[in-house]
Amino acid sequence: MKRLWAPWRMTFIREAPRTCGPGRRGCLFCRLRRERRDEENLVLLRRTLGFAVMNRYPYNNGHLMVAPARHVADVERLRPDEWLELHRLIKDCMRALRLEMRPDGYNIGMNLGRVAGAGVAHHLHVHIVPRWLGDSNFMPLLAETKVVSEHLLETYRRLRKRLLTQRRASASSSPSSS
Repeated sequence: MKRLWAPWRMTFIREAPRTCGPGRRGCLFCRLRRERRDEENLVLLRRTLGFAVMNRYPYNNGHLMVAPARHVADVERLRPDEWLELHRLIKDCMRALRLEMRPDGYNIGMNLGRVAGAGVAHHLHVHIVPRWLGDSNFMPLLAETKVVSEHLLETYRRLRKRLLTQRRASASSSPSSS
């Protein structure tokens, strides 16, 4: 068996099982929603019914997550306005990723339940993973190692600026603002 030294992952391993459920410290996504330390927490965009945050343990550069503001684990329990807000956030995040990072494609999905791979199973969230032609280079294939080529904070600052610019442009072009 090959081993990969990834000490940054230990924080996730230690904290993830304790972040949700009875007797736990609370839900990661609910904590991110409550706290107002957006840069520290990598929260990119807030709306009334949902928000977007960068994944601190990304599969690829620009890996984002979109979550409803309300603590809910089941898609069937989402209200129609929450479902619509998630889709709007996904669309806005994809546009920012396209303009800032120019990916060739995306993986978008949810892992619902721990058995399905959810690290935070009690608060549903959508993963947006930008992909580039050739991003599966020799490192993951031969060394089973993923290379993330830009610091998380640099990616955060670029995407946050883009999302805020998009938001201002959208607000100034809406009929109610004229």
